[in-house]
Amino acid sequence: MALASAGYRTVAMDLRGYGASDKPPRGYDTPTSAADVAAVVRALGERDAVVVGLGMGGRTAWALPSLHPEQVRGVVVVGAGHPLLTGHVLRDRLGRATGFDTTRTAFWRQLPALPERSLLTGDGVERVLRERSGPAWPGPADVARYAEAIRVPFVAHSALEYHRWIARSAVRADGRRLAAALRAGVEVPVLQVRGELDPTVSRRTLHAAADYAHGPHRVEEVPGVGHYVPEEAPDHLAALLAGWLARW
Repeated sequence: MALASAGYRTVAMDLRGYGASDKPPRGYDTPTSAADVAAVVRALGERDAVVVGLGMGGRTAWALPSLHPEQVRGVVVVGAGHPLLTGHVLRDRLGRATGFDTTRTAFWRQLPALPERSLLTGDGVERVLRERSGPAWPGPADVARYAEAIRVPFVAHSALEYHRWIARSAVRADGRRLAAALRAGVEVPVLQVRGELDPTVSRRTLHAAADYAHGPHRVEEVPGVGHYVPEEAPDHLAALLAGWLARW
């Protein structure tokens, strides 16, 4: 709402497999996700857009200027490293007290069926949220809303398929093609945002992405919050976005 009030046209889309989007059996890879976003920009009658992505959506945002440059004039990446810096992310996690747990989770997600079942039963959703958030979020209503969303048929499987593709992309032809496309870097402005307490990606990894950002590149850290910056600090994030967008 804050960005819309400032005069920007803002659109929030459900990526393939989430919310009200289609949930086909395939297509949960970064190139397809980028193609989906580019198609939405065109479908809305726009020539290009600034793309903002959190977590998995952040990987998609990084990929868009390389795969669909005509549809992107800037990217904002929240709580995600550059796709070519996955090794940095794993080293960051292993170097922290929670590193073993987060890395073990990444391997656990590669198993069939069991990770889906853990999300759909008991306090699975709440554990995922609290492992990555700051101390003030989520509240009971937030947990209930996310638990309801993950129980939409096929959403849990679709969400995990994104993670499975990332882990396997190094040995897949489409993953190698994506890596080759990303190595050249991007020319559009890039804003990277991280919650100070986010265990999924470090500030150091965000700064390392400067090697792939050949246009204006900026890193901002939001104090006192974790991975879910839009939910934990919406006003702070909106102010960051508005100030950054005003430059371009």
